[in-house]
Amino acid sequence: MEKRQNPVIQAILGRRSIRSFQPERAEEEIREILLECAFAAPSAHNRRPCHCIVIEDREQLARLAEAHDSGKMLDKAALAIAVCAETAGYPEGDRAWVEDGAAVLQNILLAARGLGLEGVWLKVMDRSPRNEKIRPILNVPGTVHIIGIAALGRAAETKDPHRGYPEEKVHRDRW
Repeated sequence: MEKRQNPVIQAILGRRSIRSFQPERAEEEIREILLECAFAAPSAHNRRPCHCIVIEDREQLARLAEAHDSGKMLDKAALAIAVCAETAGYPEGDRAWVEDGAAVLQNILLAARGLGLEGVWLKVMDRSPRNEKIRPILNVPGTVHIIGIAALGRAAETKDPHRGYPEEKVHRDRW
């Protein structure tokens, strides 16, 4: 098999931000695999600060679509997974939970691709007023940060896979 045809490589290169979904629900098995992949993400010092909120209720998705200024596709998504991080107990200035949450979100999006779904990463953390609008909808406690939301579903649009890389942004051995 040609190295580029490896299924993992194909999933990574084929993953694109898809914002248009077909109107169908995700199967329970798919939800379970997505969560298993989410929690398989690496975590700094194995602290595992992340929590996931699985959102499938149509009314809740519609509320989120209205609250998130770039999240209109949530209204049509099969489901969404909000990735949150519990920050209590971290030393002052230690924001490793941000990277942990990013790894969880990326695992969800790659797993979704591998399962025939597509999605888009919707930023929430440090985005005002998104954060203030979404927090009460999801009933997130004060010591928890919402890193972002993965809107997921069967794609109603297609995009070409990534190919190549910007050589001017690659530095060898030093900048």
